[in-house]
Amino acid sequence: MKKTLILILILSFSYLSMFSQDESEKGKWKSGGMMSLNASQVSFTNWSAGGQNSVAANSFVNLFANFKKNRMTWDNTLDLGYGKLFQGIGENQLIYKTDDKIDFSSKYGQFAFEHWYYAALIGFKTQFDHGFKEPTDANKISDFFAPAYLNVSLGMDYKPSDNFSLFISPLTGKMTFVTDEYLSNLGAFGVDPGKMFRPEFGGYLKAQYKVDFLKNMTYSTKLDLFSNYLEKAKNVDVNWENLLMLKINNWFSASIHYTMIYDDDININWVDADGIDHFIPKLQIKQMIGLGLTYKF
Repeated sequence: MKKTLILILILSFSYLSMFSQDESEKGKWKSGGMMSLNASQVSFTNWSAGGQNSVAANSFVNLFANFKKNRMTWDNTLDLGYGKLFQGIGENQLIYKTDDKIDFSSKYGQFAFEHWYYAALIGFKTQFDHGFKEPTDANKISDFFAPAYLNVSLGMDYKPSDNFSLFISPLTGKMTFVTDEYLSNLGAFGVDPGKMFRPEFGGYLKAQYKVDFLKNMTYSTKLDLFSNYLEKAKNVDVNWENLLMLKINNWFSASIHYTMIYDDDININWVDADGIDHFIPKLQIKQMIGLGLTYKF
C-alpha cells in the first residue's frame, strides 16, 4: 500500500507539473522559499558541577510555487523539517529526534466573486524517520507513513491578499495510513487493530497568514481544523503551526517554532499520581528556539 500511495502522489504531481509548463507561457508564476540550519553544542572536561556533552542540529525547508492566470489560481507549498540531539559520547550516547515533518499542500481555485474562489485542495503529511518515546526503547511509536495523512477537499477559498487565505470545505475526505505492521496491530493513530487505512469524511478549515514587520522580522501561521461528520463531530482535530523569524544579517537569523496539535484519534500515554497508565487524547505542544544559518530565495 505504501508503494502504491507514493506512486499515486508522484503521478499526480507529475501531471500538475506538465499542466504548469503549458500554462506558464500565458500565466504568471511566483515561487521561492527558505532553508535554515540551527545547531548547538555543549562540551565538558573535568567539570566539577557535572553535565553531559551534547550536539543538536535542526533544519527546515519552506518552499512555495504559486501560479495565477486571469480568474485561476494554483498555490503549492512544501514544508520539510528534521532534527536530532546527540547526548553523551561512546556507547552511552543517547539520540533524540527533535523534529520530523513532511507537509505538502496544493490548492486550485477559480474566481467566484470579490475575493472568493471555488477551490479544491490536496494535503499530505507524514515524517521521514522512525520515532521513539525514549531513545532506549525497543518499540517505535511512529515511522515513515506511520502515520501519513491525505486530505482531499472541495470548498471555497477567501483570498483578500497574498498574505492571507481562508479555505472552507464542507466536503473533505481524510485518509489516515499506518503502513508499519507493528503500529497497525496496535491500532495506532485511530486505525482499527491490524488495519493500515482509516477513511473519514467531514468538514475542513485551513487558514494561512504571513506578515513582515520591523524590517527584519517575519511571522507566519497556519491553522488546520477537521471535524469528522460520521463520528464524534464535536471533537475537532487541530493543527496550529507558528513561526517567528528574526533576521540578523544576510545569512544568520533567530527563529521560534511553536506547534499545537490535538487529534481525538491519537492516544497519549499518561501516568497519573497513583502510577497508573492511561492512554487518552491530549494536547500536544512542540516549541523550538534556534539560531543559525538561513537562506531565502
